Amino acid sequence: MADDETSLCRDCLSRSASPLRCTACGSPRLLAHPERDQLCIAHVDCDAFFAAVEQRDNPALRNNPLIIGGGKRGVVSTCCYLARTYGVRSAMPMFKALQLCPHATVLKPDIQKYSRVGREVRQLMREMTPLVEPLSIDEAFLDLTGTALLHHGAPARTLAGFAARVERELGITVSIGLSHNKFLAKMASDLDKPRGFSIIGRAETLAFLAARSVGSIWGVGKVAEARLNKAGIRMIADLQQLDEIELMRRFGQDGQRLYRLSRGIDTRAVEPDQDTKSVSAETTFDTDIVAHQALLPILWRLSEKVHARLVKQELAGATITLKLKTADFHIRTRARSLPAPTQLAKRIYDHARGLLAAEPPGVAYRLIGVGVTGLCDPALADKGDLVDVAATREAATEKAIDRLRDRFGAAAVGRGIGLAPPKGRTPPA
Repeated sequence: MADDETSLCRDCLSRSASPLRCTACGSPRLLAHPERDQLCIAHVDCDAFFAAVEQRDNPALRNNPLIIGGGKRGVVSTCCYLARTYGVRSAMPMFKALQLCPHATVLKPDIQKYSRVGREVRQLMREMTPLVEPLSIDEAFLDLTGTALLHHGAPARTLAGFAARVERELGITVSIGLSHNKFLAKMASDLDKPRGFSIIGRAETLAFLAARSVGSIWGVGKVAEARLNKAGIRMIADLQQLDEIELMRRFGQDGQRLYRLSRGIDTRAVEPDQDTKSVSAETTFDTDIVAHQALLPILWRLSEKVHARLVKQELAGATITLKLKTADFHIRTRARSLPAPTQLAKRIYDHARGLLAAEPPGVAYRLIGVGVTGLCDPALADKGDLVDVAATREAATEKAIDRLRDRFGAAAVGRGIGLAPPKGRTPPA
């Protein structure tokens, strides 16, 4: 019997002839698939990551619905699986989540802690292969081609051992998808959450995809799905009946992508060195804010956050972006290119404030954000010249503030513009 025709125990990593339970340890968590030991592309996703970290650190939270997110006007960052049984989902408005699950515990995200745990998970990934392509703080693609000799086993066995190690050493769980390309690996990782391990082989690709809706294709959102449905295309099987030229005639370049993905064709390589394209910060308000003047202290604090992230990542940027979300959920994005790159909070704020000033008065906003794109080496930023004599002085001021905060904490020193108005008062526009 070939190795990939036996069951692999995900708990003790033994092989078993039984399809029901491991003959070595009795575990029912067996992995059997005819192509299991030939596939090398994986997608790893931490299960309900933010909530899982909080439940790990506070066991009292484990048996109750837990939501990680902002205030009543914010959105759900993530929630535990128990909360999901009540209909709570990521990106759902917080007020709706609490209507569905009013007895849930709500915690604000601790991004610093989650980032630390995410880095620990990432390090364990890199011990399997250098080809790790992070997608976010809690998920990544991996290419384990050629690692069988190094790890004394096929990629599936290595990944099963990794999942057990994450659970044992870090106290959280992951779900794994294994296939012959990135698109299908990501689909597989969603099939059996939490603590899942699913495989999509080459032989079953067309049949597997045919039974799914077009909305399950990577990159097809609600608007695109509605457009396809209007054209009579509801299932991936419908796409598989159309040729590439017809789909390109009807949907342009998207038609070519739909043709290929509907057949499980994805030639993208796992790219381990993804460049950061932007650095940003945003916040959602508890109540809508109309007056521009009331937005300025918030904008300053966000600019300081962006500055701190740029410094930490050793980056500067040449374009400032302002993001606004109105009370009726319309998003406005404005951008301004700078004469020279910067990583200074004051310069980020000044340009973002100028973009805000150009917006019409009287509009109620529920969210504001600021970001920097056009990223580059900070050695190119804030040098100053005969025209821009303030740059060097401002850079020295912010470095001094950064040193004080590193030594005494973030609240040790601040600037007047960052002070919010007294509670219950809104400055005049």
